[in-house]
Amino acid sequence: MASSFNGTAPGTPPSGGSGPYLTWVNVGIGFLFIVFDAVLSAVLGLGIGKALVISALRCVIQLSAMGLVLGRVFASHNPWAVAGVALLLTVLGAIEAVFNKAKKRFTNMFPCILLSMMCGTVPISILGSEYAMAQRPFWQPDQYIPILGMLLGNAISAIGVAINTINKEFSDNRDKVETYLAMGASRFEAVKPIATEALTLALLPTINQMSIIGLISIPGMMTGAIVGGKSVEQAARLQMIIMFMISASSALCVLAAEYFALTTLVDGKQRVRSDRLDSRKPALYRAKDRAVAAIEKSLYRIFCLGKRESGTEEERQGLLSGQQGGTSRTNTPVPPHH
Repeated sequence: MASSFNGTAPGTPPSGGSGPYLTWVNVGIGFLFIVFDAVLSAVLGLGIGKALVISALRCVIQLSAMGLVLGRVFASHNPWAVAGVALLLTVLGAIEAVFNKAKKRFTNMFPCILLSMMCGTVPISILGSEYAMAQRPFWQPDQYIPILGMLLGNAISAIGVAINTINKEFSDNRDKVETYLAMGASRFEAVKPIATEALTLALLPTINQMSIIGLISIPGMMTGAIVGGKSVEQAARLQMIIMFMISASSALCVLAAEYFALTTLVDGKQRVRSDRLDSRKPALYRAKDRAVAAIEKSLYRIFCLGKRESGTEEERQGLLSGQQGGTSRTNTPVPPHH
């Protein structure tokens, strides 16, 4: 049997462990499911195989790095370290929501979304950990950071749905908002239908998840608590609290993000500012595309045009040699015939 990196056979629990010990061999076996999806995509022509593989590799790298960092933070039991990790997670969440989830971006979107996520996740995570979950202190690293991560993950998805809905409405149905404004409505009255629809769509996945949880699906947090040694009853109660926190946090984040988006797209003079919407790729992504295009062009010149130039030079040399040979034959005197 193959051994792991630390000399423990795959599936063999270490001393004092409460479950199977997973190694990179186990992760590789799990990765085969992604390979299956990629092959299926290639056979059916779905075109998502590359995205699946890249996402899976990102998952491996990001979780490995997080494991190394969180291991040290958990061991330090330092509130400032917890605050630093919380800030880092929030910034990364804002980057994901702005540059990857949003199809269009409005002016100053990143600081607005960052502030929205902080307003929605930090208070809920502190109050929920301190009172609902009865954690003392609330910043206990192995409890607070995973909870904050779950709140941020759901907030990213909710904000992405809401912002994309708002941007689509302002691109396709701008005349409706202008009609409301022309009839004397304030900017908040004019955009209220858009805000309501965006909030409903953003919270719909959370509502659906709460309606089927425990009946059809067993959530990951509850499963992890059971595997970690908690009773099923305690794990169920913990999951209830987590779902309620996710619902409140997502609602606050979306409301704040909608406020910033709508007040940007309709200014204080009751004017629709579609010019503040940018459908281009983010500047960093555009720079990356230009760099990749430049590299590809350079490689093409080196490997393709270089061969053509060398071939042309060889042909030129051959032609010159032929011409010189023909000239020498022409200039050679012909001996007289006797």
